[in-house]
Amino acid sequence: MRSTPTLDTTPTAAPLAAQYREVRRATEQLCEPLSPEDSQVQSMDDASPAKWHLAHTSWFFETFVLARAVRDYVAFHPTFHELFNSYYQTVGRQHPRPQRGLVTRPTLDAVLAYRRHVDDGVLALLEHPAAVAAPLVAVVELGLHHEQQHQELILTDIKHLFSRNPLRPAYRECTETPRVEAAPLRWHGYTEGVQWVGHTGPGFAFDNEGPRHRVFVDAFELAGRLVTNGEFLEFVADDGYARPELWLSDGWNTVQARGWHAPLYWEQRDGGWRTLTLAGVRALRADEPVCHVSYYEADAFARWAGARLPTEAEWEIAAAHRTNDLPGANFVERGLLHPAPAPARADPAQLFGDVWEWTQSPYTPYAGYQPPAGALGEYNGKFMCNQLVLRGGSCATPASHIRATYRNFFPPEARWQFSGLRLARAAR
Repeated sequence: MRSTPTLDTTPTAAPLAAQYREVRRATEQLCEPLSPEDSQVQSMDDASPAKWHLAHTSWFFETFVLARAVRDYVAFHPTFHELFNSYYQTVGRQHPRPQRGLVTRPTLDAVLAYRRHVDDGVLALLEHPAAVAAPLVAVVELGLHHEQQHQELILTDIKHLFSRNPLRPAYRECTETPRVEAAPLRWHGYTEGVQWVGHTGPGFAFDNEGPRHRVFVDAFELAGRLVTNGEFLEFVADDGYARPELWLSDGWNTVQARGWHAPLYWEQRDGGWRTLTLAGVRALRADEPVCHVSYYEADAFARWAGARLPTEAEWEIAAAHRTNDLPGANFVERGLLHPAPAPARADPAQLFGDVWEWTQSPYTPYAGYQPPAGALGEYNGKFMCNQLVLRGGSCATPASHIRATYRNFFPPEARWQFSGLRLARAAR
């Protein structure tokens, strides 16, 4: 989830100041249920402490906005430039990612003071629109979308952290949706032809969403909802994790090496299946979308079901006609922080929110893609290898952050994100 912007229009600084306050406040609100101890610990190399997320998002604005826009700018602390750099090689050195949880100093209070310092500086710029050049405004907007990515990471990382705690603590109380019978699986057909995909028009988009271009797609069908826990339980019961003919070679090797027998956070107890949520451990619900599965598991399930995963072009073609669903989708603002059952309707549902949907598409550049110049250009091009594309957002994604052209990406073995799947197949 790393990118740089393509902008057809640049927002004015005045409303951007309000957006800046809102996004920065939302990050801190997500951290309010955490103790200083919760905020310090790192549960695996791929995750980061909440304190690091709070600091790194401030480092972004200090490095790419304040240090470039304020004459003779003096850094808040000279060591922060290295401590909270993620992977910007052209900017300078980085503290090793697996050791972020060892950085007990600065304290959480010091990091919050760092945020206030950066906020004061950025808002002083944004509240004088005439003095802010359009390229700088674009970088601020990029920084806000970057911070929204880290808001989701705060939730996924703390969930993984709590899963390693034998007390299975809850992050906070969350509303549980009423139990429903899973909507019957319906297939929706799309005709073959040349289609346009990729971002176009006004508004923000990451550079990896363009340029807009034409693709030819064969006729295909897409499932009307996400795969459920109940359906995935059938795969587990049918020895899906023990049948090598269902798995890609790398996937089978990963299953054997890591001892996978079910999705992440599933556990059998007292004769039934339970799962860890951000509200604690509870009984697994058959009607909810399956979540925390890797690309390997999603692909194996699709083979077992006699289907396949969609390409990202197929997914985008379907989603482009469902953007009216965005306001009612299960994003982080809904407060569930967990995937919800599909609504009982015939139209393709859950294309936005609930879980990130694995596609079979490798994360590669679109034809004509050129990474932006400078340090911000490091975000995308150098990651376009050994990753798969996910689409649609999740229950931990901010609603204003997602769109039909958004391309998320993770390595195929990743499971700690809110990732699930939707089936596709050739037209019948």
